[in-house]
Amino acid sequence: MTDADVLDILREGLWTALIISTPVLAVALIVGLAIGLLQALTSVQEMTLTFVPKLGAILIVYWVTMSFSSQTLVRLYQDQIIPRIIGN
Repeated sequence: MTDADVLDILREGLWTALIISTPVLAVALIVGLAIGLLQALTSVQEMTLTFVPKLGAILIVYWVTMSFSSQTLVRLYQDQIIPRIIGN
């Protein structure tokens, strides 16, 4: 395996990580903004009020997108990593 192959695998791995993490991070951002806005409007500054709903939303989105994430990782291994390791 050449240096170019390693860099290609690394690039594809980073791109795959970005694709897999985007739904969870987007939901965390949206829920965090909504809770922050709610706290600013009501002047309630409870720490668990931000943590528990965000954690719940992240877990739900992670569970819903688990199939997509695993298919994406399997595709990365089947298309990029395994052929380059076996080919050399």
